[in-house]
Amino acid sequence: MKIGIDAMGGDYAPEAIIHGGVEAARAGRGEYEIVLVGDRIEINKHLSRHFRFNELPITVKHASQKVEMGESPLTALRKKPDASIAVAMNLHKDGQLDAVVSAGHTGAAMASALLGLGRMEGVRRPAIGSLIPYGHGATMLIDVGANLECRADDLLQFGVMGAIYMRFVYGLDKPRVGLLNIGNEKNKGAESHRKAHALMSESRLDFVGNIEGRDVMSGEVDVIVSDGFVGNIVLKFAESFNGVYSKNLKRKIGKKVFSKVGAFLLKPTFNGLRRIYDYEEYGGAPLLGINGTCVICHGSSTPKAIKNAALEAVAMLRQDVNQKIRNELAGTREKN
Repeated sequence: MKIGIDAMGGDYAPEAIIHGGVEAARAGRGEYEIVLVGDRIEINKHLSRHFRFNELPITVKHASQKVEMGESPLTALRKKPDASIAVAMNLHKDGQLDAVVSAGHTGAAMASALLGLGRMEGVRRPAIGSLIPYGHGATMLIDVGANLECRADDLLQFGVMGAIYMRFVYGLDKPRVGLLNIGNEKNKGAESHRKAHALMSESRLDFVGNIEGRDVMSGEVDVIVSDGFVGNIVLKFAESFNGVYSKNLKRKIGKKVFSKVGAFLLKPTFNGLRRIYDYEEYGGAPLLGINGTCVICHGSSTPKAIKNAALEAVAMLRQDVNQKIRNELAGTREKN
């Protein structure tokens, strides 16, 4: 297996991205190869700082350009055909890579995947699924920004794709699927959501019905289906939890001696809680519904997040997630 990493994408690129790629290569113990895509001189400069990097299964593919965060995705890709994300996706399309990981411009990654790899047969709208920790595991929220407006059949497909991912990547025998709505009753919400509720109820999904915002981090469902507009807002809110938790904890402890002593004794517990809600533990967000394997990471991803995103891509390939999605969607179309 060859896992391509967009070395030039991300707030801390290329240093943090390359560091994450090195750690992913070490973790693989030779079972897969990491391919760093980007400016060869920059990549080699940072690689040289890592201990015995030349013994690791790492190769470099040169790309002379990169997409900046403020650029329009389609405009940037048109003007920069040698951008690192475009080169990575083209290598994937040509079979020289088995997956692509990127912490760069999300829109550019999406556009490159759609233009270069295309949609799966029968998929109208590919979706991004992001894992939200809740204490004893994580729930996939899908979609989190790829599709601002969705039809009922889109939402059904999101549920199918998310359930397949959670079943085979995270080993859940029968993932519970919920539809994010403004109430539990089946007649709540917009027309698209009411129709989606009916479609999901008749599908082979383990559909538990509508769920509300308060249920997102409850662990009551394994897959939460949403349109990308609402899903992205929920995701950004959930990501803020760790920072707010840490800030308020420090404020409450203050400068009191006994509080500081207590905080010192409870430090392992506090660190454990922080890890539970740390998005970096889960790597990145898979782009599901395309003819390829792509994991999109947070722009501020650290080496740890990049490493885990690469491991996530490896798990998707080992479990042949895309083929399982194709098979399940074909069955859904036959039933309908």
